[in-house]
Amino acid sequence: MRVVNGEQSMDTRAVWFENGKVRMIDQRLIPQRFQVIDLQDHMGVAEAIRNMTVRGAPSIGAAAAYGMALAARNGVDLGTAAVELKGTRPTAYDLFYAVDHMVAMLERGDDPVQAADGYADQVVERCRLIGEYGAELIKDENNIMTHCNAGALATVDIGTALAPIRTAWHRGRRIYVYVSETRPRLQGMRLTAWELYNEGIPHSIIVDGAAGHYLRKDVNLVIVGADRIAANGDFANKIGTFDKAVLCRELAVPFYVAAPISTFDFSISTGNDIVIEDRSEDEVTQVGAERLAPEGSPALNPSFDMTPAMYVTGFITEVGILPPAEIERVRKAQVTGDEL
Repeated sequence: MRVVNGEQSMDTRAVWFENGKVRMIDQRLIPQRFQVIDLQDHMGVAEAIRNMTVRGAPSIGAAAAYGMALAARNGVDLGTAAVELKGTRPTAYDLFYAVDHMVAMLERGDDPVQAADGYADQVVERCRLIGEYGAELIKDENNIMTHCNAGALATVDIGTALAPIRTAWHRGRRIYVYVSETRPRLQGMRLTAWELYNEGIPHSIIVDGAAGHYLRKDVNLVIVGADRIAANGDFANKIGTFDKAVLCRELAVPFYVAAPISTFDFSISTGNDIVIEDRSEDEVTQVGAERLAPEGSPALNPSFDMTPAMYVTGFITEVGILPPAEIERVRKAQVTGDEL
């Protein structure tokens, strides 16, 4: 991703391995400050996932892969490390996929860092392909709406939902992006807008409640990411996604989900089986250290919601754009090893 830091411009990933340490952008500080932190053991990586220093399902998966690499290098039991890392965030399926992948690679004797680098490189390549396929949906002078952050910060590099937008922009298409703020942690306003600003892509931040206003008259399509997709196409994404999907169905606005095949969890049949993470009510009632809600008024803070497959126009994946009805073909191909 392109990062403008003062007078300097650089290309970087969200998480990587360097000089014996896992390095990652501290997403909690953006956009006010750009800072890279270093982690030397899998417990530090687990805490960084838990406290949202690193976030976004693919980046969480890559961070967990590097955490497993550190565990192997430090002589930690792989099973113990796997349990610790998997216990950090319950909804993002890439986390579990990445840890299981690393356990398999390490048990067969692969070099830990090379295995983790290989996993991260696969994530980036999948995002590149998502961008190639998804850009075909975006026409000149289209207006696109996003929700939360599914850009390079969330996916090591390039993005899922932002990949088609980036690719279309670099192909010369004149586009405009409506960035939903994404209460309560404001990942849209803080992270997605920051990425679009760094790329020079025209955009505006809107409050979550304004989505219907702009969908009714201005937006040509919506592209969101996903943290877990069930076998039938139901999917979990940041809270507020379901609302937009229902509005899109009502207003005949195409609604796309951009995600790699690794986000599909074929072990669960429907979205009703997806565990939805509840986070601290302080994220809702406070801004920084200041409480805005009345003392004694509690808050509910589900981090994700579940959107039924019936509201999805298509899934933009590294193997093409799949309508929900074609997901079963993907599952069978994984079982048989056939080409998609």
